[in-house]
Amino acid sequence: MRRISHISILALATASLFAVPAFAQDAAQPAPAQDTATSDQLGEIVVTAQRRSENLQDIPLSVATVNDDTLNAITSSGSDIRALAGRVPSLNIESSFGRTFPRFYIRGLGNTDFDLNASQPVSVVYDDVVLESPILKGFPVFDLDRVEVLRGPQGTLFGRNTPAGIVKFDTVKPGKGKSYVKLTAGTLGTINAEGAVGGEVSDKVAVRVSGLWQHRGNWVDNVSEPGKHDLEGYDDIALRAQVEFRPTDELKIRLTGQLRDLDGDARLFRANAFETGSNKLVGLDGGKFKRDKVSTNGLNFQKLKTQNLAGTIEYDFGPATFYSVTSYWHGTVKSRGDIDGGTDTGPGFIPFQAQSQDNIPSLDQFTQELRIASNNTTGLGYQAGVFYFNENTDIESLDFGSPTATDPSAIVNQRQEARALGIFGSVNYKTDNGLTVQAGARWNHDKKKLTAERLYDVRPIFVGGGPVPETTTRVKDSVLTWDVSAIQELNPDVNVYARVAKGYRAPAIQGRILFDRDVSTADSENTMSYEAGIKTVLLDRKLRFNLTGYFFKTKDLQLSAVGGANNANLLLNAKAVKGHGFEAELEARPVRGLTLTGGVSLNIAKIHDKNLTVEVCGAACTVTDPFAVPSVPFDPGEVYINGNQLPQAPKWTINWSAGYEHPVGDGSLYVFTDWYHRSKINFFLYQSVEFSDDQLTEGGLRVGYKTDRFDVAAFGRNILNDKSAVSGIDFNNLTAMVNEPRIWGVEFGYKF
Repeated sequence: MRRISHISILALATASLFAVPAFAQDAAQPAPAQDTATSDQLGEIVVTAQRRSENLQDIPLSVATVNDDTLNAITSSGSDIRALAGRVPSLNIESSFGRTFPRFYIRGLGNTDFDLNASQPVSVVYDDVVLESPILKGFPVFDLDRVEVLRGPQGTLFGRNTPAGIVKFDTVKPGKGKSYVKLTAGTLGTINAEGAVGGEVSDKVAVRVSGLWQHRGNWVDNVSEPGKHDLEGYDDIALRAQVEFRPTDELKIRLTGQLRDLDGDARLFRANAFETGSNKLVGLDGGKFKRDKVSTNGLNFQKLKTQNLAGTIEYDFGPATFYSVTSYWHGTVKSRGDIDGGTDTGPGFIPFQAQSQDNIPSLDQFTQELRIASNNTTGLGYQAGVFYFNENTDIESLDFGSPTATDPSAIVNQRQEARALGIFGSVNYKTDNGLTVQAGARWNHDKKKLTAERLYDVRPIFVGGGPVPETTTRVKDSVLTWDVSAIQELNPDVNVYARVAKGYRAPAIQGRILFDRDVSTADSENTMSYEAGIKTVLLDRKLRFNLTGYFFKTKDLQLSAVGGANNANLLLNAKAVKGHGFEAELEARPVRGLTLTGGVSLNIAKIHDKNLTVEVCGAACTVTDPFAVPSVPFDPGEVYINGNQLPQAPKWTINWSAGYEHPVGDGSLYVFTDWYHRSKINFFLYQSVEFSDDQLTEGGLRVGYKTDRFDVAAFGRNILNDKSAVSGIDFNNLTAMVNEPRIWGVEFGYKF
């Protein structure tokens, strides 16, 4: 495929913003049923989890949605996609790169790998396009029709690498949804501007153009530098333009252009933020932890640009509809941070200064899907298609001899070429007695090639070991995945279902040889998942309650041994990981104007491999796993990790919200509060006292007045100012990364 230049993509995307805008929403994907807080009953929730529009209650799958009130609340403070963490049961999202590199976890399955070609078992799908690279998965959340979280293997109908599940975004399509503008101002120099405009240009053309600007001023003081407010600011801009043509009643063609431009800081690492012997956060002087104070001496910046062009074709020829989805993404990123998180004088003991930078000079992803789907809603239904994936990623890793050096001491270059082909099909049959059965299968073929070399290395031999000659590594595999499910209507208000599914993640290569000399690989992982549940709508549609229980076993689970005394990033396979738990979700409208929601999940996801060991921290942490080899000075040793809960996998997550509206004049006064709690998490494959966090509880509050056109509100996020560690770095000192600060603000919205 001929490479399309960065300039070409930017020009085409920009041109599309001012071209005739985009097309009406797919008739096969209607908007959700009306469900206003001032009605007496709960409305239907329409989802497209199975590539067709269906009532959430009627599909044999554990699916959760993020409602409009929650989505508006969690994004009002300028948060990125990580704000979705915990907003539905079993979902966690974190990052050690900040806004550019989210890592997703569902039912405990995820990947803590920080390398720029890292593979994840949770897929992000944006308007039916899989976003494989971590730098694409953070595309901002704005002008959305729906957000769905599909839990468990989804390999039959969706792209690739989905053994844990999918986070699925569907944007508002041309000709659907109102035009609007939202302006937000908050503490810490927070400013957000979001808007969309569009509609029917003629009976054959519809358009929609939308955009988002998120800004935060520097609000963290670096006490090692003069002045105040040195770090944590950003400007994040995203634009989308769509135009839909309907030359005939049967044919629809939608063209989309998107771009993102982020200029800000890399993730802020905080040296020795954990108290030795505990996981308590401490301040620079060992006293009270202050989120707005650091002491660091390294350069810090992060710049990301991504562009996308996509085309969707729909042709309805009566008994079935043909779909074609073509998408091309291009991206670049530069990210440099002070990895040790401090200075040569502290805080605390810092063995050596560590400063590195990771770049993607070029990322190109092309996907093509062709699919045919039957149009009938009763009897035998079917879908079938083919999917092609092509990705080329160039990665550059740099190490510097001093915190402010600009000439690298070592340079590692990588290029990964990934190709995938999938052929899939699914059938379903609805009987007259309320039973629906369905089955699907996908043949997956994946291959990757990675070329890596340490081009330049002038560091001392005990640090870097000199240059590493170019090496080429290849992996490939072909696997059949499948699922079988059934849902039975017991009565119009109660359905029960069961599902068995096999999931698969392609083999992976890791070429981060900046501190190690060897490229590592991981074999394919295969997941067998079993789940059953009940879906109910009760009390004259005033209560919706869904419950799912599940068990899975993943063989050869891909793990990333990140950090350790040698600061390596190595791939390995665990013999098995076994998981079980449940997800329960409730929505209630006990009286007119009052809506309550709640969700809870239990996720047990433990490693089962008696011989598997990993290297432990180079920092002075308190390891609780049994040692395989006793630690000695300068070699902390390795520990057995059999029986450990997977990292970043809380056993319990709880979310709840309450919203009340009271009519006043032409509109209504409203108050909305939402909360999220998670239990203890560990940051690494091994367990230690320091590199963990006992719990996190974050809540938000929004109070306002709205009419059909206006919405004026005051809001707060993380209103209790919870201060929790969310990740760590273990090779140098007790380094921590922490959650987002408390934000207060006001927002004005107008629809037209």
